[in-house]
Amino acid sequence: MAYRDLKHFVDVLRQRGELKEISVEVDPVLEISEIADRVVKAGGPALLFTNVKGHRIPVLINAFGTLERMALALGAESLDAIAEDIAELLEPQMPVSLIGKLQALPKLKRFLSLPPKTVRSGACQEVVETDSPSLAEIPIIQCWPQDGGKYITLPLVFTKHPELGTRNVGMYRLQKFDDRTLGMHWQRHKGGAAHYRVAERLGKRLDVAVALGPDPAVTYAATAPLPDEVDELMLAGFLRDAPVELVQCRTVDLEVPANAQIVLEGYVEPGERRLEGPFGDHTGFYSLDEEYPVFHLTAVTHCRDPIYPTIIVGRPPMEDGPLGKATERLFLPLIRKSVPEIVDMNLPVEGIFHNFAIVSLDKRYPGHARKVMHAIWGLGQLMFTKVVIVVDKQCNVHDLGEVMWRVGTAIDPKRDVVFAEGPCDVLDFAAQVPDYGTKMGIDATRKWPDEGFTGRWPDEIEMLPEVKKRVAGIWSELGLDG
Repeated sequence: MAYRDLKHFVDVLRQRGELKEISVEVDPVLEISEIADRVVKAGGPALLFTNVKGHRIPVLINAFGTLERMALALGAESLDAIAEDIAELLEPQMPVSLIGKLQALPKLKRFLSLPPKTVRSGACQEVVETDSPSLAEIPIIQCWPQDGGKYITLPLVFTKHPELGTRNVGMYRLQKFDDRTLGMHWQRHKGGAAHYRVAERLGKRLDVAVALGPDPAVTYAATAPLPDEVDELMLAGFLRDAPVELVQCRTVDLEVPANAQIVLEGYVEPGERRLEGPFGDHTGFYSLDEEYPVFHLTAVTHCRDPIYPTIIVGRPPMEDGPLGKATERLFLPLIRKSVPEIVDMNLPVEGIFHNFAIVSLDKRYPGHARKVMHAIWGLGQLMFTKVVIVVDKQCNVHDLGEVMWRVGTAIDPKRDVVFAEGPCDVLDFAAQVPDYGTKMGIDATRKWPDEGFTGRWPDEIEMLPEVKKRVAGIWSELGLDG
C-alpha cells in the first residue's frame, strides 16, 4: 500500500482509532516530549498536537510507536510478512511452464517499478520561500532538559557524492542554532559524512536538502542500514509498491520527495564546525557536545497546511524501538544470505539495538557459534554489536527469560566467552577510546565432545506430548484460564 503522503497515513490512523488529537495548548519545549514519553511507554496512540504554543503548524509524534503501527506504516499486516516478501525475492522460484512465467510477471513488474522518478511539480512546493527563508514557523521541539537546544529529530537528509553523483538519504539529528542555521550531526560512519569528507577534500560546498514528513515508507527507508551504493529510495519503492516521486529543489542541485510536508534547502561549507549538543539520546544518556558541520538555509518550501513530524529518543522503550525492530525483521533474510545457518535474531529494544544481538543457530560443527559471532561483526552496521549471544535453534530468541535461562545454565564463562576488538558506535561512551572498543561473544549452545566437553549434557525437562494433548482437553474444565 502506498500512502499518498503523511496526511493520508494520519487519516488511516484516525480511522483505526490509533490517533489522539490534542487541542490543549502545549509548549514545544519539554512538554510535548514528556507527554509523548508517557504515551509511548504505555503503548498508547499516535499524537497530533494541534495547538502548539507559538506555532500554527501541528506536531505529529509517536506515529511509529508500536509494532502494529510500524507494520501499518509500511502497508502490511506484520513486519514478518514483509520479511517473507523480501525472502521470496531473494530466493525466487524460477518458472518453467508458460503459466508459471505469466504468474511471475507481476513480481517482475513490481521489481521494475522500484526506481524513483522525477516529476515536474509536487505538494512540497505549494509554498516557496527563497528571499528570506526562516525556521521560525516550524514547531521544533526540545526533548530533554539538558539538550543544547531544539532539535529536528525525524529529518531525511539528502546529499549527493561530489564526484560520483550517487544519492544518500540518511536520518541525522539537526540542532537549531538560529532561524537560518542548524547543526548537522553527521557521525563518521554514515553516508552523509562520507559525502562531506569528499567535498572538504575538494574544497567544495556541499548541497543539502532536508525533507520532513514524506510518506512513512520513505521515512523508514532513511533509517535503514543499506550499503553505500544502494539508493534508499529503491527500498522505499519496494516497501510502498510504487516508485517514489521526486521534485527538483529550488536553490540546490538535489531532488526531494514530492509529497513531503516541509523541505529545507541549504548547504554545508568545507571546514566549518560549530559545537553541537548535548542531546538526550537513544542510549538513555546525553551524548556529549562536539564539533559538527553547520547547515545554512537557502529555502523553505512546504505544502499548504503542513504537519510537522517528530520523534523523541531516550531510555527505552521509545518510538525508535519499532523502527529498529522493522530493520531487524526486514533485514534478517539478507543476513541469512551471508550466514544461512542463522535461524532467527533478536536485537532487544532494551539493548538499543547495537548493544546486544541474540542469535539462534542450526549448529552443524564444533566452533560453529564462534564462526557466527565473527560473521555478525563483519556485516555492515552489525559491526557495532557489543555483545553477541548464540543459542541453539530451539530457543525462542524473543523470549528474554528463556534466553537468560539458557545462558545461565549452558555456559562455562572461561570456555564460552569470546572477546574481540573493533569499531563501535559513536554514541558508545563506555568504549576504551572513541569509536573503538571491545566486543563479547557468548556461546550458549549445547557443547559437543569434539569441542572439549567431557561431561554428560543432560536432557531438558519436557512433558510427554500425549500428556499435553490429554490435558488440553480438560484444561477449560479446570477453570484455570484466569
